[in-house]
Amino acid sequence: MPDAKTSFEKDIPEKIKADPDKAKEVDAIFLFNITGDGGGTWTVNLKDDLGVTEGDAGNAECTIEVSDENWQEISDNPAQAMQLYFNGELKVTGNAMLATKLQEILS
Repeated sequence: MPDAKTSFEKDIPEKIKADPDKAKEVDAIFLFNITGDGGGTWTVNLKDDLGVTEGDAGNAECTIEVSDENWQEISDNPAQAMQLYFNGELKVTGNAMLATKLQEILS
């Protein structure tokens, strides 16, 4: 179960690099606010300048806020995100429909 830092600094960038065309199909910029001890803030660009940067780049179309503990669950099973959303443990602001496309890059 990777923590958020490992996900955003290693795993997700590797997935983007492995299949940049698939990443571009998502065609959105996301801001992730991961709360808790292993948390942080990262911008994931799956639109024009593919990649992950630490912090808020200020151009996100969809913001996702979740605890580090729940992020680890999502990392293991991206389908779990929907259940966390309906339980109020995952918050989405901005264009929430874009969040449904994230499974493309997380799985």
